[in-house]
Amino acid sequence: MKTTPFIIVCMLGVFIPCIKAEIPPVFGPEFAGKTQKDELTRLYISPSRIVWKYDGDGKLIQNEEVLLQPGNSQAVMGKEGMCEMTSTENETAAILLDYGKELHGGLQLVMGTSTRREPSLVRIRFGESVGECNSQTNNSEWKVGYATDDHAKRDIIMEIPRDGLIEIGNTGFRFVRIDLLQKNTTIRLKEARAILRYRDIPYLSSFRSNDERLNQIWLTGAYTVHLNMQEYLWDGIKRDRIIWLGDMHPEVATISHVFGYNEMVPQTLDLACEQYPLPKWMNNMTPYSLWYLIINYEWYMHNGDLAFLQKHKEYILGLIDLISPQIDEEGKEHFTTSYFLDWPSSWNEEGVEAGYRALVVWAMQDAEKMCRILGEPEHAQKAGGCIERLNRYVKDHNNLKQAAALMAISGILDPVKACKDVVSKDGAKGFSTFYGYYMLQAQALAGQYQTAIDVIRQYWGGMLDMGATTFWEDFDLEWTKNAARLDELTPPGKKDIHGDFGAHCYPGYRHSFCHGWASGPTAWMSEHILGVKVIEPGCKVIKIEPHLGDLEWVEGTFPTPFGVVKIKHTQRSDGSITSQVDAPRGVKIIKN
Repeated sequence: MKTTPFIIVCMLGVFIPCIKAEIPPVFGPEFAGKTQKDELTRLYISPSRIVWKYDGDGKLIQNEEVLLQPGNSQAVMGKEGMCEMTSTENETAAILLDYGKELHGGLQLVMGTSTRREPSLVRIRFGESVGECNSQTNNSEWKVGYATDDHAKRDIIMEIPRDGLIEIGNTGFRFVRIDLLQKNTTIRLKEARAILRYRDIPYLSSFRSNDERLNQIWLTGAYTVHLNMQEYLWDGIKRDRIIWLGDMHPEVATISHVFGYNEMVPQTLDLACEQYPLPKWMNNMTPYSLWYLIINYEWYMHNGDLAFLQKHKEYILGLIDLISPQIDEEGKEHFTTSYFLDWPSSWNEEGVEAGYRALVVWAMQDAEKMCRILGEPEHAQKAGGCIERLNRYVKDHNNLKQAAALMAISGILDPVKACKDVVSKDGAKGFSTFYGYYMLQAQALAGQYQTAIDVIRQYWGGMLDMGATTFWEDFDLEWTKNAARLDELTPPGKKDIHGDFGAHCYPGYRHSFCHGWASGPTAWMSEHILGVKVIEPGCKVIKIEPHLGDLEWVEGTFPTPFGVVKIKHTQRSDGSITSQVDAPRGVKIIKN
């Protein structure tokens, strides 16, 4: 018997054993190639509280507290001990349930008879916030105040059985609202449990310090990515349930630092190459092919899987061949006239172009390294030539934090200057959930570790202050002014932190509240506070260089192909640090 990973117990406060499934022998040879084993596990979770109900004169909903009790998915005879919902000719009973944490999956209703023999009509609404759960759906026009269900159905009108059970939905949510639309009817609910569908893997890494806010941010980033580790690596569990190569980079960094090797990452990269064969660009976007190169190099450095790198050799070399001719001798590139980094930077076209060029340099630097590993000196030279030509024509960052961060990472701009002039100005103002990771990396290159820690507390901690249990597609600290938390009904005169904000392709409730690209601080804290840096492929050599800032102590673990490295740092009153490191055989540790 496999037990639920400790992290799921921590995040959800539940424990249910997971039993390994076996294929029944009745499925003989004639089913070969027609079946696929579900890689994922299911947990059933009772609601943690009742947020709201509409019961008219006080008689439309009764005994609703039973829904908060543990269940067993088994219908029973009789009508006792169940929640009753009654709708009349003019009034509709409704109840809104909170499951305590963001989840991926659906809802299981266990029924206990009704006043009808026939099925009864209900409306089920899933929401990442209370506001979304109470919202109307508009798929024809994306705008503030409305939800959409174009990626995952979250607003469902359907019939439910009189007895037995039924399972509904497959989306990202924390809240569920149930409306009984059948007039002059009473239904009885024995259970209304959420179904969490997740990849049952252990959290090999950990992070603990004397600052509980940072601890919670680290864990929340890890859980955000974990929910998106479905059959393949998604960007969001409610929206963008597809493979986006650029968005994958922070996710893969988090996976490497938390879970270590997981077969889903190479499977996702394999599928991406199948979906976008050369000369197509990944996701039909030139920058996302650049991220593909960066991901491959960093995945190799952590896992040392040369066979996988060789498997992708032709695609890597093909990308270099595609990119090189489009960089002229003056250093101008001719890939596209439409540049993209992330949505919040879109307003600054000059800055976006400068950042995009820096991303090309970074990708070609990693491509050159991979070519040397693969024994391809001609393509290594070709990638190096791209870098040399690009550096002949350097555009100004135009005060865009995303651009300045990429320019610092790629070596185009001195990190100290990049942070002093742009990245660190006004603290977390101008940070974004995706590119905030690279802004933090630029601050680390500049030695501004305390500044980065403060930004993490303020920016990612700001989402926690608004009730977040996973990190969001986008966030601006300005939104929090006079805004209600996502887990409460919005009082009159206050803003809805979910429904009243968002832009571009994510206005209002279309905004994803669980987006893997927002997990960067988890990887960053393991790399820079715990101080783990991989020096040789496969973690054969690891450098330990902690930067505790104002922390008194930090301890944690880091996964390698050889096992887990255990680390603890304590800061003395004079600022010096004592470290204890326990590494498995096969891993050489270099201490700074």
